[in-house]
Amino acid sequence: MCGIVGYVGGRDVVPLLIDGLRRLEYRGYDSAGVAVVERGQLNMVRAAGKLDRLVEKLESHSPAGEFGLGHTRWATHGAPVERNAHPLVDSKGRIALIHNGIVENFLEIKHRLSAEGWDFVSDTDTEVIANLISSHLEVDLREAVMRAVAELEGLYAFAVVSTLDAADQQIVVARQGPPLVLGTGEGEMYLASDPAALLAYTKEVVFLDNGDVARMTPRGIEIWNSAGEPVERAMTRLTWDPIQVEKGGYKHFMLKEIHEQPQAVQDTFAGRVNFETAAIDFDELTLTPAAARDLAGVHILACGTSWHAGLVGKFLIEELAGLQVEVDYGSEYRYRNPLIDERYIALGISQSGETADTLSAMEAAKERGARLFAICNVQGSQATRVSEGVLYTHAGPEIGVASTKAFTTQLTALYLLALYLRQMKGLEVTRQQIADLAHLPVALDEVLAIEGHIEELARKYARAQNFLYLGRGINYPIALEGALKLKEISYIHAEGYPAGEMKHGPIALIDEEMPIVAIATGDRVYEKMLSNMQEAKARDAVILALTDREPARLEGIADEVIEIPRVSELLQPIVNTVPLQLFAYHVAVRRGCDVDQPRNLAKSVTVE
Repeated sequence: MCGIVGYVGGRDVVPLLIDGLRRLEYRGYDSAGVAVVERGQLNMVRAAGKLDRLVEKLESHSPAGEFGLGHTRWATHGAPVERNAHPLVDSKGRIALIHNGIVENFLEIKHRLSAEGWDFVSDTDTEVIANLISSHLEVDLREAVMRAVAELEGLYAFAVVSTLDAADQQIVVARQGPPLVLGTGEGEMYLASDPAALLAYTKEVVFLDNGDVARMTPRGIEIWNSAGEPVERAMTRLTWDPIQVEKGGYKHFMLKEIHEQPQAVQDTFAGRVNFETAAIDFDELTLTPAAARDLAGVHILACGTSWHAGLVGKFLIEELAGLQVEVDYGSEYRYRNPLIDERYIALGISQSGETADTLSAMEAAKERGARLFAICNVQGSQATRVSEGVLYTHAGPEIGVASTKAFTTQLTALYLLALYLRQMKGLEVTRQQIADLAHLPVALDEVLAIEGHIEELARKYARAQNFLYLGRGINYPIALEGALKLKEISYIHAEGYPAGEMKHGPIALIDEEMPIVAIATGDRVYEKMLSNMQEAKARDAVILALTDREPARLEGIADEVIEIPRVSELLQPIVNTVPLQLFAYHVAVRRGCDVDQPRNLAKSVTVE
């Protein structure tokens, strides 16, 4: 979730860049840097660590320049050391580039460019973009960027300056996924990854669309779409009050947090996977290979949405690590006599790290000798203080009471943990399992792009009084979570069920007045799900199907189809979750409910 700023115009550029980075410091604190162009020369200063380290270096060497870029980094590829800090320069020293996102096919491009004689000094995918653009610089910078992005796969936003175009004072930017906003002034232009960084300088901004490439000069902004055609993007005047700034322009915190999930998921696996060696690295966990081989199992302890994440974790850990997993409600665990000892990991999952029932369960497991780990979003919380190992999610602040990005980052963390346990037991972690993870932010972004269709379905079914959510296998917990989201914020009665259990009771409730949301994805139980849907259809059910297959496969069975991208079956629950969150959100808005603060609920349940 790196921070990007840029400026062209007549001001002293470095202080302006640092001020913008201060406003974006929350987006990354592994390293920071600036690059400015002065009389055709590229001047760059970078520092590992927080922004203050960069400021200290600039006190002794603060380059002057007419235009430039600034960046604060959250590491994805490569350790948080200075050689991996942005801006990064191509091997011919002609361009400097800053970047947010992940290039999925960077290894393929890197190997090709290396064979062609391009050098690499960092461990990042960003340097691949820099050398790729430079390899096309027989044309102007904008055209070189257009040619480069045609080869890139993944989600990314980047900005580049070149010494070859110093007289033009231009910055060229590209967006495919992470946001980029351009600000306009009198004879000066601004760039940021968040409009909050620009409010002190301008309120006239342009938000780039996916696929856009733009050129900024003191004279104005030019934009081209992915087909290379010149386009106009609407100018927006920001009239945000402080709360709107926090909401990022979204109507509700919940909607903002739903849309932050591609970035939050990426931030959770960033720096923890080595895409070249297919290795998982958790400095936070104290587990040796010998201890991993001696493990008898895992007890997952959680409440509410986190309990649903734990159910998915059971599938992941049992399949990938070959360990038996039990999933318990924190509120029930200590009131029985759990069979757990030093051969087990007790894993507490809590967004806040202060959930009283989960903390009590963790203490009960620890008293019996279990190794205590936590998955948590809040540093320094009680759950992290009592645990010997912590796997932090990097969802950032979650203001909406109904959990969204905390849940999907928990699922991401559980996938990483399952691979880590597999690795520590001496089993192979494949490149494909890592590549599947790298593709996840792209898939989530594709789901967000169909929000309009989901909103139409919400409008159509917002007055239903009851819903039934059905899933099988690893998606059964997602049916539970989808139903929970709907009941939490819209106050509609909704139940999640394993689809195979439908005929053991719930089928008696089905009629044309009860919509059924069916999760029909993956290979293992897809045909079984079709059979369950046909059983419901025979009872006059109205079926809304979530599927990663061609909608034609569900003709005659589903009344409505939400088509979503297909990913690895073990990661599909993360993708499946997002349309269910959007559906619940738009139903609640349609019904006039308080989405961010639903009645009777609190963000963190700190009493038993």
